[in-house]
Amino acid sequence: MRWEDQGSSDNIEDRRGSVFGGRGFGGGFPIRLGGGGGFSITTLIVIFVIMWMLGFDPMKLLNGDFSELGGGGPSYENRMPSGPNTAQNDTQAKFVSAVLATTERTWDDLFKQMGSDYEKPKLVLFSGGISSACGLAQSASGPFYCPNDRKVYLDMSFFQELEQRFGAPGDFARAYVIGHEIGHHVQNQLGVIERVQEMKRKTGAKQGNALQVRVELQADCLAGVWAKRADEIKPLLEPGDAEEALAAASAIGDDRLQKKMQGHVVPESFTHGTSEQRMQWFKTGLSSGKIDSCDTFSDKN
Repeated sequence: MRWEDQGSSDNIEDRRGSVFGGRGFGGGFPIRLGGGGGFSITTLIVIFVIMWMLGFDPMKLLNGDFSELGGGGPSYENRMPSGPNTAQNDTQAKFVSAVLATTERTWDDLFKQMGSDYEKPKLVLFSGGISSACGLAQSASGPFYCPNDRKVYLDMSFFQELEQRFGAPGDFARAYVIGHEIGHHVQNQLGVIERVQEMKRKTGAKQGNALQVRVELQADCLAGVWAKRADEIKPLLEPGDAEEALAAASAIGDDRLQKKMQGHVVPESFTHGTSEQRMQWFKTGLSSGKIDSCDTFSDKN
């Protein structure tokens, strides 16, 4: 993948080292099953006690004020990465910024063709956990998009797990992850997420899961659209890149994850689609390069 000369985005918000995180509408990559989606009450109580002992005001946290924790965070360009593997994290952060820049160029161009303006989202880097307008969560939630604040949240340790635990290595496998979450932002701007949320409020759990599958598959397709159009704007893809993305899509299919974690598959509980579905919809977007090809809601399969 030719990412080094793609430029960088100004919309990276680095909160690595911050305490809390959030969980959004479309996780897309539920790879840490069993890890939980948020903090337990006991954990929060312990954290609040520690904050009080250190001189922080826990009530500010409950009111959504994270200023004492450095929750706002300086931009990536003005902050030195912290924690282990600093040099590696720095390179990965530059990679994320470059990929985000390609999504901005691509979707800005496509929205202009539709007679509209693309609202560039912020991409928040975090480690451990962070707060979003969608709530609190740990890194175990995986990458996610929060429609309430229109931000993508990413703990880059996910990349290592994607490669080592699920056998999906490669820079374009990581880029696909970002492209998928940006796909949720595109859905949000097009009004898809709002319509789906309204439909889910009127239906049961099984039907709600089926709707969520359609949302996730559409985000996979939109990731394919981004890849094709970004490569046309400025050469991005190299031989083997599409295969890396397909390997990632296959690795996090609901059927494969359930089989791995619990030994059997429960289709009624799917929320992201099977490995075959995820690969097929990414290929659909990659082949067509058109948003119209990503109508997963009318598809009968």
